[in-house]
Amino acid sequence: MGANKMMAARWHAAKDIRVEEVTVTEPNENQVKIEVKFTGICGSDLHEYNHGPQLIPYDKPYLLNGHQGATTLGHEFSGVVVSVGRNVKGIQKGDRVVVEPIFRNPASPFIANGQYNLSEPLGFVGLTSNGGFAKYTVVEDYMVHKIPDDFTFEQGALVEPAAVAVYAVQQSGLSAGDSVFVSGAGPIGLLCVQAALAFGATKVFVSDMSESRLDMAKKVGATQVFKATEPNIITTIKKDTGLGVDVFIDAAGVQASFSTGIATLRNGGTAMLVALFGKPVTHDALDQALRELTIKAIIGYRNVFPKTIDLIHTGKMQVEKLVTRKISMENIVQDGFEALVNDPSEVKILVDISQ
Repeated sequence: MGANKMMAARWHAAKDIRVEEVTVTEPNENQVKIEVKFTGICGSDLHEYNHGPQLIPYDKPYLLNGHQGATTLGHEFSGVVVSVGRNVKGIQKGDRVVVEPIFRNPASPFIANGQYNLSEPLGFVGLTSNGGFAKYTVVEDYMVHKIPDDFTFEQGALVEPAAVAVYAVQQSGLSAGDSVFVSGAGPIGLLCVQAALAFGATKVFVSDMSESRLDMAKKVGATQVFKATEPNIITTIKKDTGLGVDVFIDAAGVQASFSTGIATLRNGGTAMLVALFGKPVTHDALDQALRELTIKAIIGYRNVFPKTIDLIHTGKMQVEKLVTRKISMENIVQDGFEALVNDPSEVKILVDISQ
């Protein structure tokens, strides 16, 4: 390979991800070039693999950068800065960093008020730009966060999904002493368990279809776990909590999880929708009104990366417990995407980019 060439895992179409040679790009005046260390495979990467294009701009280019078509995936990653554009302040060569991969449209009114995750068009590194399944990647300067020297690059690759969980728990209004029900024990659901406990939840109930994922939920601190098809989830949780849980977090995103979770809430409780629902759900709005329930949802996160890095650094969220496998990029389709599609005991697979 030439000096300005590298291998990258690129999405071409559904079920068509190729590890192929690409040209290394250099940063513009407001960008940062990073040598990638570890990159996690996310549920949204799986959606693109199985059913894409979903967020990948295929028919027309992404407005903010002109990116279109074949895309180097990967938005959960850590690495070391190798160069910066001339306008970049506060970041320099050699910094150990993680990337907050949400694009911000500078013309959006949501930027001025700090709600940058609501700016449109919605875009993410590794979906609407080339991402972290490559030796080098280039990102916007506002996306880069430094990590402490004793923070591992493996922990760094989990900051992005952990930030979703921290933001979900923060937005739910959960306070110390509250009880929580988390539906879905995939990576985000399990990180929500850790975040809820870090915020002071005293009881965290978890449901999932997979026994191995429920075992993982216990390992990260769940009070009680349920097979999602168990008929007595609602009555058991109500009995245990007295009135029902204060907060329900839906990290499964199907009708059954939504309906069950809302039924476990105490009057005045809050449901937080974190999963990206594949289909519309039906909802009893009268029940919501009579019981004064709040139903909220989030997209990504905002303003929580520093807090998330601190929670991981101080051991309040032991995110590394979720890693079930580390693989090399050349085997990413078989050992990564296919393994996650077919084996529910896999939780978080990291790609070791340096291998």
